[in-house]
Amino acid sequence: MTRANLADQCAQAVMETVPLVMRAIREEMRRRGAPLLSIPQLRTLAYLYRCPGSCLFQLAEHLGVTRPTASVVVERLVRRGMVTRAANPQERRRVVLKLTPLGTRHFRRARQSTQTWMATALSRLSPARLRRIMQGVTLLGEPFQSVSSGDGHQGRMPPPGPVHKATHLNAPLAAGRGGRSRTVRSIDKRENANGH
Repeated sequence: MTRANLADQCAQAVMETVPLVMRAIREEMRRRGAPLLSIPQLRTLAYLYRCPGSCLFQLAEHLGVTRPTASVVVERLVRRGMVTRAANPQERRRVVLKLTPLGTRHFRRARQSTQTWMATALSRLSPARLRRIMQGVTLLGEPFQSVSSGDGHQGRMPPPGPVHKATHLNAPLAAGRGGRSRTVRSIDKRENANGH
């Protein structure tokens, strides 16, 4: 199998699995840490935590929505005391967005609770499989480290297509038994056949 064919199969496996995992994470964060916040509001808190001082246009790009829609999300968070808006000193017409201390605490609490939940789910796997996941995630991130939107913030990948709802990691993450996609299982079979 050529490198291009193998890369294509890897891309298929990633695109089948990652959106489902992210959906599970977002829903768990909402359930555990922010039941009164919508998914776009949680994503806004997460983005501003990583990229404080972003403008509305950058947030809208990240969320994959129009600026008016992003403005509504921000307005609701401002009213709840989780986000602040301020004029940029260098560009008065540009409004910068930041988390308040309340918004920061709220996001950190939700993230830590979700991380604990995920660790519990992953603890069912063997140490060897956990090490493979850690190695795979690290390798997966390398090709995308240089992806940038040109303004110093990490770029946004195109939004995924429709996915099946998953509320926890025990739900299948892709079509197939054991929560693995057909593509991932086929790669595993080739690795076993080659003695890896």
